[in-house]
Amino acid sequence: MRAEPPALAADTPTLRRLLDTVLDALTEGAATRGGPLPAGGPDAVDGHIRQALGQALPEKGTGPTEALRTLVHALAAGAADPAHPLCTAHLHTPPLALAAAADLAASALNPSLDSWDQAPAAAALEALVTAALAAEVFPAAPRPDALVTTGGTESNQLALLLARERHRTVQTVAGANAHHSFRRAAWILGLPEPVVVPAPNGTMDPVALDEALTDLTGPLLVTATAGTTDAGLIDPLPEIADLCAAHGAELHVDAAYGGPVLFSAAHRPLLAGLDRARSVTVDLHKLGWQPAAAGILAVRDADDLAVLGHTADYLNADDDTAAGLPDLLGRSLRTTRRPDVLKTAVTLRALGRSGLGSLVDTCMGLAGELADLVEKAPGLELYARPTLTTVLFRPYDLADAAVADIRRTLLAEGRAVLGRAEADGRLWLKATLLNPHATPGDLAQIITLVEGGTDR
Repeated sequence: MRAEPPALAADTPTLRRLLDTVLDALTEGAATRGGPLPAGGPDAVDGHIRQALGQALPEKGTGPTEALRTLVHALAAGAADPAHPLCTAHLHTPPLALAAAADLAASALNPSLDSWDQAPAAAALEALVTAALAAEVFPAAPRPDALVTTGGTESNQLALLLARERHRTVQTVAGANAHHSFRRAAWILGLPEPVVVPAPNGTMDPVALDEALTDLTGPLLVTATAGTTDAGLIDPLPEIADLCAAHGAELHVDAAYGGPVLFSAAHRPLLAGLDRARSVTVDLHKLGWQPAAAGILAVRDADDLAVLGHTADYLNADDDTAAGLPDLLGRSLRTTRRPDVLKTAVTLRALGRSGLGSLVDTCMGLAGELADLVEKAPGLELYARPTLTTVLFRPYDLADAAVADIRRTLLAEGRAVLGRAEADGRLWLKATLLNPHATPGDLAQIITLVEGGTDR
């Protein structure tokens, strides 16, 4: 007698029962953890996961309810939880509940955006949402467009690829503050290593950029940054755009972090000059509160994307395309591709520009409040007033090794997740505030924990 197969995701009653198990396990796992991350460090976490998993590939399974309950509980108990207000190390956002719920629908339906006959509605939705986001980045451009990516690394690589295809080769010019993905992208694409321009105050030096562009020949692509990963700083985009125009260079802006500031009426002026780029990276899994991944690469002119066109007869045969079936292969370098746009579409519809802008404003306000607390703390030093939502600070008169030890001790004890950044020749603690539900008391606790670390 043939065994009954496991229920499919489209079986809604089964999925509902399983979801109850998942939600209970998430709640119980978080209670077991009791803080922003598990105490004990890597060895303790590894031990708990090994115990929960048992055999990774058993001969006979335990069934869906037990497997979900056990492993979701273990994952939640061992998580660095971005929804906890003391988890502030990285650009790791607490996702909106509605976006996570939409992501479940995408997983259950499982459309793949490599051909229209696998994802009719998702393809139409993606085209509309990417067009709207591209217009947000390039409001005056006649034909902007955007591709959905896995995040800043893929978007930056695509930007270099498009530039290479326009010119057959291209020399990238990047600030010393630029994301590491540009160096890797140049290596992958067989391009010259980027020319690095100094960033003495954390942002690209326009005078040094002018000198570099004067000395270089051939097709040039300047990569500026709107939201550095270490301090959340924004390069002087208008000056950089002027220099690119004067030297005949193209401009790409990595706004993976800062791009969603466009939603904020109050802070949008920080991104003046962004629309003068030829391409722009934006991540909505940072200041957009989406579950990863939710990146886009926006281009001022949709024609720039034509070089990505590719034909595979089983996916986009010429006669199918001529008959009106949308061709999706040129919308990504990936083939199988999930509909990450759904969660973004739901979020945009639910919150609108003003709702997302309000979340941006709240987190930028929290960063200002934390900076205020640092300035008032006699034993702490603030690197600079925050530009976005990142605050760098450190105890006075401590060696870098001692600062690093404070961070690792808080991690090992499961009390706080703070990042680290090198700036001004010293090591700083980094708090990246992306949780709009954080309170003044949470900010004060960060200060207290760091001050307490200096007394050990």
